[in-house]
Amino acid sequence: MQPEFEERQPDWRDSVQRFEVMLKNHERQFFDLDAYEHIVEHYIGEGNWERALQACEFGLEHFPYSLELMLDKAHLLAQNQRFDESISLLERAALFNPHDLDVLFMQGGVYNMMGEYEQSVEVYEQMLNFIEEDEKDDILFQIGQAYQNGGKYEEAIEKYKKALEHNLENENALYELAFCLEITGQMENSIDYYNELIDRDPYSSNAWYNLGIVYSKLGRYDEALNAYDYATVIKEDFASAYFNMANAYMNLERFEEAKEAYLHTLKHEPPSADLYCHLGASYEKLKDFGNALTNYREALKLDKEWDEGWFGVSVCLAVEEKWIEALNCIQKAIKLNEHVADYWLIQADLEYKIGNLVSSNEAFEKAAELEPDFEDVWLKWSLVLFDQGQFDRAYEIIQQGIDDIPDNASLYYRATAYLLHAGDYREAILNLEVALTLDYEAHEQLYDFFPELEKQKALFKLIEQYRK
Repeated sequence: MQPEFEERQPDWRDSVQRFEVMLKNHERQFFDLDAYEHIVEHYIGEGNWERALQACEFGLEHFPYSLELMLDKAHLLAQNQRFDESISLLERAALFNPHDLDVLFMQGGVYNMMGEYEQSVEVYEQMLNFIEEDEKDDILFQIGQAYQNGGKYEEAIEKYKKALEHNLENENALYELAFCLEITGQMENSIDYYNELIDRDPYSSNAWYNLGIVYSKLGRYDEALNAYDYATVIKEDFASAYFNMANAYMNLERFEEAKEAYLHTLKHEPPSADLYCHLGASYEKLKDFGNALTNYREALKLDKEWDEGWFGVSVCLAVEEKWIEALNCIQKAIKLNEHVADYWLIQADLEYKIGNLVSSNEAFEKAAELEPDFEDVWLKWSLVLFDQGQFDRAYEIIQQGIDDIPDNASLYYRATAYLLHAGDYREAILNLEVALTLDYEAHEQLYDFFPELEKQKALFKLIEQYRK
């Protein structure tokens, strides 16, 4: 029996080293076409675009008709935004390789990058004449991308749907279709479309998953959970479906189930700072601050620049009344992202707790500036002033909030409490009447400001007069 001998694969590292020496010594050495192609591939893999381009140029001097090197060079030129040179080279490649699909595909892509969307569509449409039916979904997707980038969302929707007619499992087409349907306000109408896809293939995990996304964006979380559940039954390791399922549970305040769904996500995809923060938030909602803190810290181990991780750690430390440590953490979060009102709100509260009243007030001002329709800003800011006995100033802050959120019952109830404490009964009654009209059931929050039973009884009688 004759032994089988495998042909030894060439070691291209030697070619790369020789190429480096050639450049360093300004020499000229001969490399065959395969060597040039692998040298270019090596540099592209390293992300060294400049060296890769040099290798293409040297290679094309010796092998001017090499389609592979022309395509690589065109790609590299486009990456460096040298679009005209890229297109010119691709046109030259097309002369020697008419109707070559790789040339056409790259031309379409470069035109798209240039913002020449109509020309991009024209090239891709041309490609449809030369490819097999089972390959058309990707080209239709590329046409959809060109239309979408050009702001023609209806045309993009049409092409994405055609792509899905050819291949229901084209995840990119499903994802971009959902985006275009949302941006054009067609989310509600798209439910029938996704159900049609499911009727075509009930075992399409992606169709169920995208139906879940639609329901989630419409706030129909129970129906979203049902769709995500089908997706995970069909595809047990569908991490994104578990993650979105967890988010839906969070929105329904079913925090234990949310935690379990996040843990399932962690089983099926590599850990990330974002995932650990979401898991930490579910523990936080369950008042399990120890596990919440652990997960927020795991997030920061993966990415120290993840501001949400510092925010979560700060919240947990604040629960433990470690004010200084919590303040240091929220300041790190703000340094990374100063545009989140919640961060400034936490800082304001912590500054107040350690006695930095000026810094606390400045942080409240920043939070209000960033998100004036955030009711907690006005409620907490005014409460700080109220606790200091500054009833008039507390009312002024609440009034600023009412100016920004005029239909918020909690702000009117709080205004009522401050005015009653300040002795301004007439204005208090006016605010109370508005609050009761907006949300009668929320009136119980007033009793927190009047612990004396007799005052509560008097307030109750007053409120009863406005019962609908």
